[in-house]
Amino acid sequence: MGTRIAFTNANALIERCDVADVILAAGRNSIEDGAVLPADNWRPLNATEAEELRANANDAPASMIELVRVLADSSVPAPGRPLIEHVNAFNPFASHHDADFLAAGDEQPGQTTTTIDTTVGLHLGIHLDNHDKLNLAERTASRRRVGLNLGPGVRHLLVGTLDIFDIFDICAAIDAVPRHYPHTNDIRRHVAAGRQLRVLRIRLNPGDAYIAPTELVPHDGSTLTAAAPSRIAFWLGHWPVGTLRSLV
Repeated sequence: MGTRIAFTNANALIERCDVADVILAAGRNSIEDGAVLPADNWRPLNATEAEELRANANDAPASMIELVRVLADSSVPAPGRPLIEHVNAFNPFASHHDADFLAAGDEQPGQTTTTIDTTVGLHLGIHLDNHDKLNLAERTASRRRVGLNLGPGVRHLLVGTLDIFDIFDICAAIDAVPRHYPHTNDIRRHVAAGRQLRVLRIRLNPGDAYIAPTELVPHDGSTLTAAAPSRIAFWLGHWPVGTLRSLV
């Protein structure tokens, strides 16, 4: 199926995106050995690659990534403060659609990837979510996730160009694949076997958000290029495409 992004302006998407290969971490402080990380060979996304990512009318909303504006440009915080201090009661869809608040976190700049496995205190790298805990055959019924950058710093969404179905099509080495419970380790095995995976780095300014099927696509956040810390807040839900103003 492949990663699909809803956009109408390819130039606007390209302006926000870089692309790189991936590597497996080994011997890095604070990062799990075997974690999938972006390689240091970032380059601009080109027009052909952008078209390969374009969502179409045959793609289910639950499989699409959207890049959207949630907070108005006039929502300027005090210097060094996030756009919203208390987010658990905030609804990014202005109560037009239900949104289940998941979590929020404050993160420092300079992080290649941001998600930490709290059981071991190490960064996971590019991973797959499992909030809805559905097997491969049922995976498209998973909720999408909103990730809203509350600033004050810029941050990036990292997302693989293959989804979990692509990975299993390429490497169907697990018995009873449709009943398999997809896991971050499936992504790691895919990369360790020398199979292709590239990652997009998509810029999110304060007030910008992504809506993504994080239980279908390998992903993480990054603050590597940021000059200031940022707060990120997350919600889960089933939402139609086009309910928030697209950035692209």
